[in-house]
Amino acid sequence: MSKNTTIDFSASNTKNNISAQNNVLLNLVHQKVGQQSFIEQLIENNCKRLKYFPDKQTAEDFIENLFEFLFVGQAECGCDLNTLTIKLNRLKSTFASLLSEVIKKDASEKGEEVSAQTEIFFDALPGIYERLLKDAEAILKSDPAAQSIEEILAAYPGFFATVIYRLANQMWKQGISILPRFFSEYAHSKTGIDIHPAAQIGESFSIDHGTGIVIGETVVIGDDVKIYQGVTLGALNVSKENASTKRHPTIEDNVVIYSGATILGGKTIIGAGSIIGGNVWLTYSVPANSVVYHKSEVRVKDKEPFLEPLNFVI
Repeated sequence: MSKNTTIDFSASNTKNNISAQNNVLLNLVHQKVGQQSFIEQLIENNCKRLKYFPDKQTAEDFIENLFEFLFVGQAECGCDLNTLTIKLNRLKSTFASLLSEVIKKDASEKGEEVSAQTEIFFDALPGIYERLLKDAEAILKSDPAAQSIEEILAAYPGFFATVIYRLANQMWKQGISILPRFFSEYAHSKTGIDIHPAAQIGESFSIDHGTGIVIGETVVIGDDVKIYQGVTLGALNVSKENASTKRHPTIEDNVVIYSGATILGGKTIIGAGSIIGGNVWLTYSVPANSVVYHKSEVRVKDKEPFLEPLNFVI
């Protein structure tokens, strides 16, 4: 009896093992089918959404190489005309390749569009370069920690963000899709400074420190403006319905905005020559030559516990 019981138990185990193996195989089949379905979904979506999408690494390399060509690469090549010409032609070729990936036209029309857009962009480069030199000079003039113009060109994140903004802004004005935002977000990821490529920024623009600065799409900034870290030039309402309206403030000439200030609204105008203090929250306009500051209360107490006296009045 005991022997028969053992045999029956083993058979039961065998049946259970086979059932378990079948379940495992069935799960694997379901996983494979699910995985294949997921891959097919990715292919379909990517073909639709990413048909006109630049190669990320190529785009990042291009903007870094263009920055080095303008400001720091000359030291490596000894300012040799022939070498710089070769570098410029390579940059043009890479830019044309990136454009061919984002321009939504048939092959017959795309070639002409790529050539025209490339020519317009690089023809604008000398003017952009002159404005960037003024930006660097403004930083040197206003930052007591800056030792030289070379230090600013090579090492200041605020200047790097400004360079990428001005290049991306030119592409934006040319109506080039994707690339302007691609480059501005690359600068954002490297510096912590978020400048929309559609923003309008005047000459001699200066960013000090820079981390946490946000400059929205419809911001208008005049000449000789200086902005410190943590400043937000934003919108009062982020509704999608207001996408085509001016949602961000206007900053007139010779304004200084100190760290942590928040200025919101498309109708908000900061008058020329004004100083906006740290941590100020503004949603309305201020006249020229205003000084706006936030009054905070600072309390200091002993870190040791303090027993309140029992004061009774009878």
